[in-house]
This record gives sequence, C-alpha cells and structure tokens, in this order.
Amino acid sequence: MEAELAALAASGATTLVGLMVSDSWERAKSGLARFFGRRDSGEAAEEELQAASEELGSARASGDTGVQADVQARWRQRLERMFQEDPRAAEELARLLSELAPDASRAFVNLVSGGVNYGLAFQGSHIHGGITFNVQPTPSSVSGPPVRPDQVPSLAVRFSNRVAELAVLDELLGARSDGSGSVDVGVLDGLPGVGKTTMAWRWAAAAQGLFPDGQLYVDFAALRDESGPMTAVGADVSEALAMCLRSLPGGSDNGIPSSLAERTNLFRSRSADLRILLVLDDVNQPAQVRALIPKGPGSAVLVTSQGRLGELAMDGARLISVKPLDAHGGLTLLKDRCGEEAAEAEPDAAERLVELCGGLPVALQVVAARLVNDDSLTMTELAAELDDEAGRLAGMALEGEESSVSAVLGPSYRLLPPDAARLYRLLGWLPVGIFDAGVAAVAADIDARSAKRLLGVLTKASLVEAMGDGRYRVHDLVRLHARERAAEEEQETEQAALTERVGTHYLILISFADRALRRDRLRIAELSALLRDADDPFAVADGPPPLEWLDTERPAILAVLRTALRHGLHTLVWQLAEAFTVLFLYRRYLGAWKESLQLGVEAAAAAVASADTAGEIEEATAAEARLRSLLSRPLLDLGENDRAGAELDKAVALTETAGHLVLRASVQEFLGRYRDLFEPSRAVEAYQHSLELNEQAGETRGAAIAAYFLGCAQDTQGDHVEAMATLRRARQDLESRAEPDRRMAARATAAIGVVRDHLGETEEAIRELREAARVLGEEEATHYEAQALVHLADIAERTGGHEGLVRDCLSRAVAIHEAAGSRLAETLRRRLGELDR
Repeated sequence: MEAELAALAASGATTLVGLMVSDSWERAKSGLARFFGRRDSGEAAEEELQAASEELGSARASGDTGVQADVQARWRQRLERMFQEDPRAAEELARLLSELAPDASRAFVNLVSGGVNYGLAFQGSHIHGGITFNVQPTPSSVSGPPVRPDQVPSLAVRFSNRVAELAVLDELLGARSDGSGSVDVGVLDGLPGVGKTTMAWRWAAAAQGLFPDGQLYVDFAALRDESGPMTAVGADVSEALAMCLRSLPGGSDNGIPSSLAERTNLFRSRSADLRILLVLDDVNQPAQVRALIPKGPGSAVLVTSQGRLGELAMDGARLISVKPLDAHGGLTLLKDRCGEEAAEAEPDAAERLVELCGGLPVALQVVAARLVNDDSLTMTELAAELDDEAGRLAGMALEGEESSVSAVLGPSYRLLPPDAARLYRLLGWLPVGIFDAGVAAVAADIDARSAKRLLGVLTKASLVEAMGDGRYRVHDLVRLHARERAAEEEQETEQAALTERVGTHYLILISFADRALRRDRLRIAELSALLRDADDPFAVADGPPPLEWLDTERPAILAVLRTALRHGLHTLVWQLAEAFTVLFLYRRYLGAWKESLQLGVEAAAAAVASADTAGEIEEATAAEARLRSLLSRPLLDLGENDRAGAELDKAVALTETAGHLVLRASVQEFLGRYRDLFEPSRAVEAYQHSLELNEQAGETRGAAIAAYFLGCAQDTQGDHVEAMATLRRARQDLESRAEPDRRMAARATAAIGVVRDHLGETEEAIRELREAARVLGEEEATHYEAQALVHLADIAERTGGHEGLVRDCLSRAVAIHEAAGSRLAETLRRRLGELDR
C-alpha cells in the first residue's frame, strides 16, 4: 500500500507542478488552496501555492532546472503524508483536478481511478448482520474471430519521391517477414516537415502483406499534447503500451496492470506469437521505442523522430536520415499537387518556388494549396511574394495556425531547454546559414564548449545539421522561424550587437589569413590591438590553409558585410572589405570582389561623414581612396571601363591632400593600369610617379611592384631593352626581400618572357613563361597563371611544332577563367576548338 501511495503522491506532485506553470493555474489555484487548507488556513495554503508558482516561473526564465525538481519533491512529500493520513484524499484531489484542468491531470486521474485496486470492493460504512460484496461485472466476450489491427493512417494524397529511402526500409524491415529471426527497428529522422510521417505511412501501406497479425500505430505527439509537458516520466510510454495491449487480439481495458514495467512485460508476452508492424510517430526519447518493441519474430518497428536517436543504434536500430527534396523531387511534388500543366506553363516560377521552399515538403504542400485554392494567383506572383525573406514564412501559411511552416517547427522549438532555445533564436539572426561552433559561440556570446554542447542539442532535434567538417547548416526556413522567434523574444538591440560580434570575429580571422599570405602589404586599417590577444588559427601546424579557408567562407563573409552595413557598422565594414581583398588577389571571383569593395566604399564614405575627430576622418578618407582604387580592378575585368575610370578619379582626388605617401603611390599604380588600356602613352608617367613616391616613403616592395608595371608599360611602348632592364631589377628586388614575394616575382618572370619574345629570343621566352606559369600555379595565383599560359600558347602556336603545348596551355586557361566566371573563357574555348579543325 505504501508503494501505491508513494506513486500516487509522485504523480500528483508532477501534475501540480505542471499546473503551476500552465495557463490553467489561475483558474485552478483557489480550488487547490481549499483542498490543501483542510488542515491549514485556506489563505496560508493559497500563499504557499502562489509562492511555489512564482519560484517555478523564475527558474524557467533563468533556465535553472534544479528548482523544478526541488519544488516537485516538496509537494510529493506533502501529498504522501496527506494520502497516508487520509487515503480518500487522493480520490478527492483527482476529482478536483479533473474538473479544474482535465487535460493536464489525465495521467494522475487515471492512476487514481484504475491503478490501485483490481479486486473485490468492500462497501463498509455501516455493516448490519454481515458483509456486502460489490463485484465488478466482467465485460461480456464478443463472439467471432479477433479483429486484426490496422491502425496506420492512410494517405489522402498521391505519394511521390523517396525511392531510395523506401528501398532501404524494404531491405531492413521486410527482410525477415517469413517469421524467423529478430525484430528489426528502423528510425526515420529529419527536420520537422521533411515528410517522415508520410513516408512511414506509405511504407506501411505497401507492407500490409508482410505482417499478417496487423499494424499498430502510436502518435507520441498526441500523447504529449494530452498529458502535458510536465507529467511523470514514462507516462506517455505507459499509455502507449495500454493502447497497444487493448488493440492486440483479445485485448481490453480489463486486466491491464498499472505499472510501466508490468505493462512492458505483458506486451512482450502478448506479442510473442504475433508478426506485427508497430509504427511509432514523433518519438523524442529512446525509451519510448525500447518498451514497445514486440517479441514476435518477423515483427518490425518503424519510428519517426525529429531528433537523431543515436542511442538506439547501439541496440541494433537502423537510423535513416530523411533530407529535404532535391530540385527534381520538389518539382515532382509540386506537379503532383498543382498539376503538371500548371507547372510546365510557368517553369521558371515553379523551379523558384521549389528553391524558396528549400525542398521541404510541408512548405511545398502549403504553397501548392495556396495556388490550388486561389485561381487568380499565379506561380510567378507567388514566387515574387515569397522572394522577400521578411514575409516568406507568413506566405507559407493557410487559414489557421496549424496550416503553416511555423506551426510545424513550433513544437520542436518549444521542447528545447532554455539555453538551446536562445542559441536557436540567435542563429536566426546570423547572416549565414552555414557556420562553425566558433561563430555560434560569438553569436550567443558564450564559450566554444557551451556552443558545441548546445549545437549538439539542436542537431539532435534536427533543427541544425552537422555537416561533418566541423561546420553546421540551418535550413533556410528553419532560420527564418528562428529569426521570427528572436524578433518576438529577444531585445531589440541584440541583433545589431550580434552582427558586430560576428563581424569582428570574421575581421580577426580574415586579417590573420591576410597576414599569413603576405605580411608586407599596404593596409589602411590599424588592427594590431585587436589581433594582439587573439589566437591565430593559421599559425599552428594543423591550422587550415588561409586561402582555402577564405574561399570556403566567401559566402559567409559577403553576407556579414551586407548585414553589418544595414546596421550602420561602417568602420567594421570597410575594414572587412579591405582585408577580404586578399582572396581576390589570388582567386578572381569578379562579382564577389566588386560587391565587397562597393560595400566597403559606401561604408568608408559614411564613416567619413559621421566621424568625430580629425584622426577618424583621415583614416576613413584613406580607406575610401584605397577601396575605390581597388574597385577599379574588377570593374575593368568586367568591362565597366567608364566606372573604373570614375572610381580612380575619385581615389586620386581623395589622396591629393593626404600625407600617406604609400597610399598615393598605390593609387597612381592603379591609375597606370587603367591607362595601360586607354592611354598607354600616359601609363609610363603614372608608374614612374608611383615608383618615386614609394622610394620617397622607403616602401621597397611597393617600389619593386611599380617597377614591374613600369617595365610592362615600357615594353608596350616598344622600348624592349629598357623594359628588360626595369623588369630584371623588379624581379631581383622581389626575390631578395626578407619575405620573398614569389607571386609578384613570377609575374615579372612572365613579363620578361614576353619581352624576350619581342626581342626574338623565342626559346628563352618559352622557358621564362613556363617557369612563371609553374610558380604562379604553386602560389595559387591562377588569374596570372592563365595570363602566362595564354602568352605561352601564342608563342608556341606562332612558331609551330608545339601543338600539344598549345592545347595544354589553352585547356588550363579555360578552366581557370570558367571557375572565375570570366568572359575570356568562351573566347579561349573557341580558340581551343579551332585546333581540332
């Protein structure tokens, strides 16, 4: 009896604590105060209940889970003493709770009404002359064969896609359908709305013949909704077992034991001679599966879960991750719902809708429903509406909260512990959808170890995907939902603060990468204080290659630049744009280079306008000049020549009064490169001026680079002998530095090869250009490698007898320009094709 009362007290305390943090609390509080006030004053009991409720509320807000356990233990002890003194108190509390909060108290009420006594009931208030027996009638048995359970819901719409995943289920769960062997368990996991449940229903429908004793179905989401968030541990499993026991042949409510352990054992016994399929939907704990594995050989369990239940793999379960649909699969689903003719009438819009939905079936179904239900809405119009991120989730909704992408993601979010929920929200404000733990830590302003732990929680909930290379990915629609939650629950200023933290984090890393590639480069930003106490990941033996890291993070850095500019972080933006240029000096992503520099120019100009001191004005002005001169390079390569000239004119004007000699020299060098194309006769003048300014400033590397360009200009003007002398001097100065500049020295070697060709020294020219292309390739300066290869191909083709060399050079040059998106790729490809004619 004591064990039963203890169990009742534990369940009652759990229900009570759950009520204290629910919407039903105010309605239930006064009735509960009267119940507990039977021994104390009602006023004192109500104050005690309210204090416990406030204590729980504060603990939830701060994420302190220990307080809940303490409060629950105090009320459990109190209820246990009360039930021991008066066993009828449990029935009274059950009746009260069933009236005040029927949904939240169901588990406790069921335990009181059906979990204590199963035998004869004695009516013993006043006994005269003997004992009266009240025997509960046994339900009459129904004649006929037992009903074969067939509980898995049927699909109401056409099913498409998932061929590979269904084949895996066929192999796994259908392999032992002959009744021999063990019971197989398959777990479908993936983010909310990806189609796990639909796929499970589809497989179950096709596998009817494999399980002659029927199919059982348990929806754990429904059980969670019924029992409330704070019911006793195992209550949902216990109820699921009761459902299954009632559904098996010969089952009924009569004789189902009260304890979880007894129900588990009875289920194993009852299923031992059966071959059944058990579909467990929306599982979130491994224990929910383990207790419900039938014993009959050839039986199978198919589980769906938003979390990755890795613990079940140790028990032999097969984990199958369900990913969003690819472009083809998404289009197939859209055609299934809207009709093939409708999709083919607007093919571009249909593809864009699939892209905007991120291949998430629930989003595609909502989009399709909007199109089907509104004859006036076209796919093109809907794609344009959803193209705006700010309103995309709102556009992926029908009438009612339950018919939206946000509603599908909501339950997973609400089940997160407070610290993981906060990180989830902040990830919505992250400018990028792919990031590492370091970025997540900075975003949430926590340490890296905590960030990794919380990312593990989000990964297990399928709200974040671990990519396997130390980075994480958030689906676009999940990110928008997280952003929606952040806007509702975070302080208004937190987004700008997060952007500044993340932007500064990237600035430090980009600056270290820049310096790892070249230390003696012109830089306007003074970052020594920022970098002094930071860890340099590129300086350690197992650190990432700086150029590869920059290339991988290119989309993220661009996104950070855009977001930081929107938040008015002008100094941060121009510093990021200046440091980021190092990537494009090696890899010619012209569109990205142009955009980053344009953002930097805009930010630098804004920084000048908002500066408070003369020093700030001077630095921001120098930054604007530097970035405008750099911007001329991608503009020229993209054929925007007039704009390039205008940017250089502005850069020259900004530096005229500046005392920054090296910056003035650099701008003159860029001006000379523009004049190479449009005013060759004046290019020598600009390069000579750059050389003199660098020498005046004592900038030896800048002087050597200016000499390189001067030699090229001299060669263009026909002064080949003078050009050779200038270029040799430039190469010597570049190679003999304390930190040799192999990349620029190789460019000088290539220029020397061109001059040798002009001087009629063909073999020497080929040798110089071969060597230059080799070194430039090693230095990953692929744009300049391609230039050297084209020069080499020109000479080899003109002199004849080198057809293989010509083909090799042009093929490599085409690959380089295609990767960079250069217009030259098509021209060189046509030239390569002419060799075959």
